[in-house]
Amino acid sequence: QVQLVESGGGLVQAGGSLRLSCAASGSFFSINTMGWYRQAPGKQRALVATMTTGGFTNYADSVEGRFTISRDNAKNTVYLQMNSLKPEDTAVYYCNVRRSTLPSYAYWGQGTQVTVSS
Repeated sequence: QVQLVESGGGLVQAGGSLRLSCAASGSFFSINTMGWYRQAPGKQRALVATMTTGGFTNYADSVEGRFTISRDNAKNTVYLQMNSLKPEDTAVYYCNVRRSTLPSYAYWGQGTQVTVSS
């Protein structure tokens, strides 16, 4: 079982920055991929960025060049540095961890609100 604790959301003006953190704890086989997804009102949850244990990253086109994902494998923690924030980045941001190899699993955090004012 994996417990995820997210932090770092809040209210920021357009052009500002925020840094999200997500720490995984509990008893589990090693995580393969850690990442962030977001869900805006009336929209489906969508990928923001993911990072594998080996450092391979994947970003949504809308955040490429503005957001940076990083992780501390020893601490089972993933970060999302968000710069040049736009009002359209407003959403609930969810941390996700998964393991693709057996025994596989996937867990979601409780979500943290990010609001960008214009």
